[in-house]
Amino acid sequence: MRSLILTIDTKGRRAVDLTAEVRRFADEAGGDGLLHVFVPHATAGVALMETGSGSERDLDELLERVFPRDDRYAHRHGSIGHGGDHLVPVFASPSLTIPMIDGAPALGVWQSVVLVDPNRENDQRTVRLSLLEAGTR
Repeated sequence: MRSLILTIDTKGRRAVDLTAEVRRFADEAGGDGLLHVFVPHATAGVALMETGSGSERDLDELLERVFPRDDRYAHRHGSIGHGGDHLVPVFASPSLTIPMIDGAPALGVWQSVVLVDPNRENDQRTVRLSLLEAGTR
């Protein structure tokens, strides 16, 4: 199994497009298999979404609406509203798996791999890319 650990700066961004890094990892690994993306954080997740069309702004608005920055949360350490950050992985899973064919992630035309991170208390995120290569016969 091949793997790569990325450190991603999310300062000022709730959605960070990881697609170029995922494509580069797949290209260097080559072949077929399952490409796994994992973020080991309690307040971040990964998702597939269209980027560059205003969707990132829509995601920001959605996160504000669903997880307001106020004191309604039972989870109260950190800044006001931080409890909502801990609910994000319920909606944006901390991992996803993408088929890899001939050294390329088999993404749809408009799909991008995105790190979702509303947490303003930690701007450095770790992302692990792993490839489980297809067996040979």
